[in-house]
Parts: sequence; C-alpha cells; structure tokens
Amino acid sequence: MEKEEGMTETDQPNLVSEQDILDNLEAKAKKYLRGSKTNLEGLTDKKLTHKLKQKENYYIQSAKTAARFEEYLKPSEGGFLEAENDLEKTWKFKQEEIVKEVDLRSAGKAFDMILPDLGPYTINYLPNGRYVLLAGRKGHLAMIDALNLNLVKEFQVRETVRDVTFLQNEQFFAVAQKKYPYIYNRQGVEIHCLKEHGKTLKLDYLEKHFLLVSSNSFSQLHYQDISTGQMVVTIKTGLGPTGIMRSNPYNSVISLGHSGGKLTMWKPTSNKPLITMLCHSGPLTAVAHHSNGNLIATAGMDGKVKIWDLRKFETVKTIHERCQTLDFSQRGLLGLGLGSRVQVLKDDFRVYMNHSLAKGYKVETVRFRPYEDVLGFGHSNGFSNILIPGSGEPNFDSFVANPFETLKQRRQKEVHGLLNKLPPESIMLEPDRIGTVRERRREKPGKKEREERREKAIEEAKEEREEKKKTKGRSKPSKLAKKKQEEVFRAKKRFLEEEKREKEERSEKRAKVEEREEMVKDLPVSLQRFVGKKPV
Repeated sequence: MEKEEGMTETDQPNLVSEQDILDNLEAKAKKYLRGSKTNLEGLTDKKLTHKLKQKENYYIQSAKTAARFEEYLKPSEGGFLEAENDLEKTWKFKQEEIVKEVDLRSAGKAFDMILPDLGPYTINYLPNGRYVLLAGRKGHLAMIDALNLNLVKEFQVRETVRDVTFLQNEQFFAVAQKKYPYIYNRQGVEIHCLKEHGKTLKLDYLEKHFLLVSSNSFSQLHYQDISTGQMVVTIKTGLGPTGIMRSNPYNSVISLGHSGGKLTMWKPTSNKPLITMLCHSGPLTAVAHHSNGNLIATAGMDGKVKIWDLRKFETVKTIHERCQTLDFSQRGLLGLGLGSRVQVLKDDFRVYMNHSLAKGYKVETVRFRPYEDVLGFGHSNGFSNILIPGSGEPNFDSFVANPFETLKQRRQKEVHGLLNKLPPESIMLEPDRIGTVRERRREKPGKKEREERREKAIEEAKEEREEKKKTKGRSKPSKLAKKKQEEVFRAKKRFLEEEKREKEERSEKRAKVEEREEMVKDLPVSLQRFVGKKPV
C-alpha cells in the first residue's frame, strides 16, 4: 500500500491488530482459569476423555468471558491510608481531615449520636453490615439501618440491659436483661422469655448452627437451638461468672475470659474446656478472634494486650495498654477501646489510626462494620462511627452476606440456612478433620500372633553377627556364647512381661466381678443396678 503524500510512518494512527486483542484477552483469562489444564494422555476410555475435554473447553470459555467483561465487573481493591515518607505517621491524621477528602457517601458514614441519659451503649452489627443494634444499659433499645441511616425501631424495656445480639437476620434479636434474656422481633414485640438461661451476662449467636449461646452469673454456659427451641446443653464452667465471651468465626468455638487470668475454649459436646490458657496475671477484660481462626487477642487488668498464635500457643505481640474492649476487622485490623480513646492496629500490630473522644466519655464496645471501612463504638454518651480506610472487605459474596438483599432473597437465605444447618457435634478446634477417615484402632494381637512374634525375636537374637576383635580375652568363644544367651533371654523377657501383665489384669477384673456379685446377692433386684456407681 502506498503512503499518502505528506504523511510519515510516525504520523499514521496507532491501529491495534486483532491478534494483539486476542493475546491480551488470553493473558487476562489466565487468572480466571481453574488451575492448570488436565493431562488426558494416560486415559484409555474415549467417552471419559471426550467429556473431560468438553469440560475443559467450558472452563476456558467462561474464563475468556469473565476477562472480556472484567472492566465492567472489576472487583474492588481495598486500600489503606499510606504515609508519603518515614516522617509522616498515619495515626496523626484526624477524622476531620479524612472526611474532607472522601466522597459524600463515605463522609456521611462518620457521625456522632449523642444519647447522654441512657448509656453506656453496647452495639452489634448484622453479619452483612446492613443493620446495627444499640442497647443502653438503662433499657434503651434501637435498631438502625446503617446503609440509609434510618431508624427502624426504638423502644424502652425499663430495666437493665447487659448485652444484645442479632439472630438469623434482622427480624429477630436477643437481649440480655436484668433477670432473663428476651427475644424481640423487628417491631419491638416480645416473642420469648428464656428463663432457663437465668441472669445472663453475655450473648452470642452461631449462625451456621442456629445456636444462641449465653453466659450467666451462675458460671453456666447455655447452648439453645433457636430453630427448634430446644436447650442443647448446659455446661458448668466451675471458674466463676464471666461477662467476657466471644465466638471464633472459623470454627464456632466459644472463648471465655475469667477473673483468674485464664482463657478457656468450649464446644457443646464437651463438659470440660478444650483449651485452658493462662494469658494474664489479672482478670481478663476483653477477647477477640481473627477471621482466619489462628490469632486471638486478649486484654487484662494487668495493663497488657496480648496477641496469641493458637497454632503454637505463643505470644506474637504484647502491647502495654489498659484496654476494655477489642475487635478484629475482616482484613485483620485490631480495634482497641482505651478509656476515652480508640486505637486501631494494622496487620503488623503497629499503630495505624487514633481517635480521641470528648473528655469524660468512656468506650464500652468496639465493633468493625462488615464490608465497610467503618468502626462503630458505643460509649457512655451514645454511639459513634469513624472511618478506618482498609478495614472492611471490599467485595461481598451475595450467597454469604448481601447488604442489599431483598425480601425474597432474605427468605431464600433463611430456608437454605435451615437446610444446611450444621449439628452441634461439628463444632471442634480443627473443622478440617470433618470428612476424613478416622485411624483404625490397634487391636490386641492373638495368641498365635504373639507366638510368631516371639519366635521371630528369638531367631533374630540367635543370628550370628560379626564381632569386633577385642583384647584381654573378651573375644573368647565362651564369652561370645554367654553374650548370645543374654540377648535371647532379653528377647524372651519382653514377651513374658506382657503375658504376666495381661494375667494380672484378667485376675483384677475377675476379682471385681466376684466382689460385685457378693454385694448384689443380698440386695433386691430394684437396687442391684446402683451397685458400684459413684455417689453424686
């Protein structure tokens, strides 16, 4: 093709070839592929090979489609507040400066709600971050739509309120009041009074198991199934009453903080704690779990905050602060309530942000709002929200938690949750073990097997071995023969000891049976079943 007059090669428009577009598309599609391509060379079944090839083509096609629409459906990326140089510190930035720089919608999320007469306030967010519950110690309860900042319901119960938690969705929530916990609906109507729980100090809800968990003033831990109304179990901890309780989001194990500085972990199928850790030299004041289940933060009256690695049960970091409340965000930030000050630590546990309240305010509860860069905290004079860049997960899965769910989606989610409800037995420290094969217990060898093992050991002891030449008569044939006899005797001795031990066990069992028969002989039939049982 001839060049146009007056135009050089550099002046021609930059045309992108079709091959460049395809190459760019394939490069983008790589991150959407489900691993490397399956190797089908060793397969002999033609039908299976054809089906697997067809599936591989479907995967490639779906990856290319996702890459084509990536710019329209591009997932958001979370970002932190970054300092320009080493001299600049992120914790020096005030909320007023951050609010000025963000968009109007984000700026509206930072506010102070002054409620001076009915505090201090405890707060609880719904797992999708859409609604927040406020509970004043003097009986004030309010539910707020955190997305639109609309008041859903507000009422007064006219008695002490210690804690509050959402149940399966915003339609129901539980409140720990003066004598018993109560369940209310969204309109503020009392649905149930749970008298079996007693004077409750702390509440928590396990959404995958539909279990309401409470800790009361009689040092009891209650698990109640809210789908059936049955009390699953009541456990006596034996370590005194405690108001420090949090659930591990990874495995649903409940952690309790006690006055002796101990931290205990519980599951409903065990009457004894799974783990007991001595974390502090004084009473615990707060506990929080990381979303990955490996880290736990504890605060104590000894003026220390400790972060523990549960895989090794070792301290990762110790911070010298008097802390009353703790919470981990979805992306690993740690929020601390320090009197009239709120501090946020980054994932390396260095100070990330600071926020001071007015003089006389005292922080009661700190909670990060899910899927938003917002930290909410209840204090003695109301409720406040501050912006913490990078704290929330930027992308939500609508099948797990949807902040914009409709009425139909909420109903479907509730039905699916009931169908997929996990039994209490599935709560354990290592949930990955579910579905694995239990190791077979070693059975006791029979008489024939023992004789074979004995003969084999004697033969091995009798085998001739090359002995080193030793001086001073230690290599004489008589000495070597005596040494071989000692080895044979040692081989026999182990089996003789095993037989003797088994005989003693059998004789002890026989003696116990005979003793019980003697005791039962003179008793009536109705009392015979109580013989040998320990008194309660």
